[in-house]
Amino acid sequence: MTSARMRAVVVVALMVLSAALAVWMTPSLHMSDKLGKPDLETLFPREFGDWRVDARAAMVLPSPETQALLDSIYNQTLTRTYINALGYRIMLSVAYGGDQSDATRAHLPEVCYPAQGFQITANESGQINLLNRPVAVRYLMSRYGSRNEPITYWLVVGDQVTVSRTDQKLAQFRLGLKGYIPDGMLVRVSSIDNNPGHGYQQQEAFLRDLAQAVPPAGRDRVFGASAKQSN
Repeated sequence: MTSARMRAVVVVALMVLSAALAVWMTPSLHMSDKLGKPDLETLFPREFGDWRVDARAAMVLPSPETQALLDSIYNQTLTRTYINALGYRIMLSVAYGGDQSDATRAHLPEVCYPAQGFQITANESGQINLLNRPVAVRYLMSRYGSRNEPITYWLVVGDQVTVSRTDQKLAQFRLGLKGYIPDGMLVRVSSIDNNPGHGYQQQEAFLRDLAQAVPPAGRDRVFGASAKQSN
């Protein structure tokens, strides 16, 4: 066999091997099929602690373009406004997607809010202790005209809390190595408050009460089985 023919055979063999490895390493099992898809309406109680759904709160609907994007990424969304005995309101927004691959990854609030005309004036990582587990969170401060809206959020990819695009991708990669396409749940709370510190304090109190009220079987889906703080 000539050297040219040998090189051609080697090239073809490498191409076949690369194609085989690509197929072998491509995740094919949806984690949602293993764990089941959560029912957000039942997973998040309408009343707990000092909080109850405010039936009088006006529903703020996203633009048609934003709604179309949400429908393409998420299987379920839940939006509620809660109120406590003192009249303080917390807005809860939860979005669940059964496929957290590259094309359908959750869009983070620091992307979605500016797309709706908000200005993000602060963006910091933090941590809240919920159910004796540290949950990494992202604190945002958003502004739309005279409306100031502090935001606390996190994203659970598979069973890991992430609060940055890098951690989101790493969680996706780690589960992909095990053959799984992860699902994802974005949990966001916010309030209208000109004092960010007060807003975050109220949101943390709300989340502590919520954590106690979420059914035990669903807590890892909402708060993660493991949590790592990100910068």
